[in-house]
Amino acid sequence: MQAPPTPPKCPPGLEYLSQLEQISVEEQMELMEMISGFETCNRYEVKNSMGEMVYFAAEENDDFTLNCYGPLRPFTIKLFDSASQPVMQLSRDFQCSCCCCPCACCLQELEVQAPPGTVIGYVKQKWHPCLPKFAIQNEAREVVLKMDGPCVPCRLWENVHFEVKSVDGKSTIGGITKQWTGLAREAATNASVFGIQLPLDLDIKMKALMLGACFLIDFMYFEQRRQRRDNNS
Repeated sequence: MQAPPTPPKCPPGLEYLSQLEQISVEEQMELMEMISGFETCNRYEVKNSMGEMVYFAAEENDDFTLNCYGPLRPFTIKLFDSASQPVMQLSRDFQCSCCCCPCACCLQELEVQAPPGTVIGYVKQKWHPCLPKFAIQNEAREVVLKMDGPCVPCRLWENVHFEVKSVDGKSTIGGITKQWTGLAREAATNASVFGIQLPLDLDIKMKALMLGACFLIDFMYFEQRRQRRDNNS
């Protein structure tokens, strides 16, 4: 995708988001992981509605962390533009996963930097006994958007939709959908495909935070599902 004119106060590299209402995030198939069963770093292609690649995202991690902590692992994901320049960095620290306990140490948080080194916001999990709920915060940790999802284990063989809403919860701003790609593909590969819908005139930083939320959702809910499926097989 060719870079459009840079809007005012836009972090460098995020000008691509100014013209997007739909974003596709496609995890790449890792042949070595499929053959060996050992976890490898996740890689993704971020595309526009015409299938043109906007960003390439790559996880940075070591073999011990990948295979010891699995989907709970701490990670850093960097997004690169067409010139291979890093434009975003997503980071998550290790947190235990005990959804039955309303303890702050169990809740997930993603830090979003754009460009790397400059924090523009956070995606923070809010406690709920069974439903995914998140607060999308700006760099001052003020809540600017909310995100709610369904009971993920109950949504088998279908799309799983997470709604992004205004702070008061009355208006739907957009959404993130984990797409069901068919039984044959789901059985053959553990690579996720997501669709992101967002308003064209939404603030670019908010678009970047929604994009970051997509990666956090993948690790929290669908990386675990893939791992359970692989262990059962």
